[in-house]
Amino acid sequence: MNKKKVFSWTLYDWANSAFATTVMAGFFPIFFEKYWANNLAVDKSTFYLGLSNSIGSLIVAMMAPFLGAISDTGSIKKKLLFTFAFLGILSTSLLWFVEQGEWQLAAVLYAIGAIGFASGNIFYDSLLPAVAKKPKYDFVSSLGYSMGYLGGGVLFVVNALMFEYPQWFGIPDSVISIRLAFVTVAVWWAVFSIPIFLFVPEPSNNNNIPFSKSVKLGWVQLKTTFSEIKQMKVIGLFLLSYWLYMDGVDTIIRMASKLALSMGFTQGEMIKVLIIVQLIGFPAGLLFNWFSSVIKPKNAVLVAIFFYTIATGSAYFIDTSRIHFYAVAGVIGLFQGGIQAISRSLFARLVPKGKEGEFFGFYNMLGKFSAVLGPLLLGTVTWITGEARMGLFAIVVLFIGGGLLLYRVDFDEGERIAKKFTA
Repeated sequence: MNKKKVFSWTLYDWANSAFATTVMAGFFPIFFEKYWANNLAVDKSTFYLGLSNSIGSLIVAMMAPFLGAISDTGSIKKKLLFTFAFLGILSTSLLWFVEQGEWQLAAVLYAIGAIGFASGNIFYDSLLPAVAKKPKYDFVSSLGYSMGYLGGGVLFVVNALMFEYPQWFGIPDSVISIRLAFVTVAVWWAVFSIPIFLFVPEPSNNNNIPFSKSVKLGWVQLKTTFSEIKQMKVIGLFLLSYWLYMDGVDTIIRMASKLALSMGFTQGEMIKVLIIVQLIGFPAGLLFNWFSSVIKPKNAVLVAIFFYTIATGSAYFIDTSRIHFYAVAGVIGLFQGGIQAISRSLFARLVPKGKEGEFFGFYNMLGKFSAVLGPLLLGTVTWITGEARMGLFAIVVLFIGGGLLLYRVDFDEGERIAKKFTA
C-alpha cells in the first residue's frame, strides 16, 4: 500500500463525518425541534424531519447509478466528488443565516447538505480500489470509518463544549453556539478534504472521453449495468440484503437524537450519548476489522446485524432508565462503523474491475433508498401512534430481513462471476 494515498483517502472520512456527527446526528435534530420548528407539535416536527431526510435521500438514490456510470466513462470521479462536497459544505454554512421559526428553509438546506454528503460518498467509495489491493479492502475501509469516528468525534466534542459553555469561547449564548457549530463543520469538511484531491489518483480509463459525451454514454452504461446485475444474481442478493439492514442503520443514525428528545431525554444527555458512540466507534471500527478476519467478513456483518436487532428492540422498553439508554448507545457504537466498513469492502469484492463507479452508484442508490423508507416509516408510525417507541420498534423487521438474505449470499461465487464482467 501507498501510505500517503491511503491516509489521504481516509482523511476525507475524517472531513465529512463532521456533517454526519454534528449536523445529521447531533445538533440539527435538536435545533430543528427546539428552535426552527418550535411552533410545531413534537410528532409533526418528527414527521417533517423524517420527510426532509427521505426527500434528500430519494434524490441521491435516483441520481447515484447514473452519476456512477458517468464517472466510469469519463474518469471524473474526483471532479464529481469535489462538486458534491462543495454543495454540502456551502449549504451547511448557510444554516448560520436561518432564523427562528424558519423550519422550511432549515429543512431545505439540510436536505441539500445531505445530498452533497451522500452523493460525494459515491465517488469516495469508488476510489477504494485505487488506493488498496483486494486483500487490504477490509483494513482500509475500516480505517476510513474509524478515522471518520475520530474526526467527527473530535469536532463534536468541541461543538458540545461550545454549546454547554459558550462563555469559554466568547460566544453570547447557546443558540449562537449551535449556529456557529454548523459553520465549523463546513470549514472542517473543506480543509480536510484537500489531501484526497491532491494525493489520491484518478483511476485510469483507457476510454476516457469528454464530459458531454460521458453523460450520453452514462445512460447507455446504466442500461448495461442493470443487465449485468440481473445476470450477477449474487450481487443482486447482496444489494437487496444491504438495502434492508442499512435501512435500519441509517434511520438510527439520522433520527436517534430526535427520538431521544421525543422520549423525554435532555439535550445534554443526547450530546453525551453521541460522544460515547464516537469514542467507542473509533477503536471498535479497527477491532471489527480484526474480528472479521477471524470469523470471515460476512459472518462479522451478520453478528453486527444481530446486535443491532437486539439493541433496537430493547430500546422500545426504555423508560426513564439512563443506564439502559447508555447501554443501547454503547452497543450501537461497537457495531455502527464495523457494519458500514465491512459491507463496503464486501461489495468491493463483487465489483468487476473498471466498473467501480457504476456499481458503487447502485450500492449507494440502495443505501439511500434505505434512508428514504426508514425515516419516513419511523416518522409515520410515530405520528399515527403518537408513540416514538412504536416507530423505533418498526425498524427491527428491517434488520431481520436483511440478515436472512445476507446469510444466503455466496461471496466466493460472486468473485468468480465478477471476473467474467471485468471491463
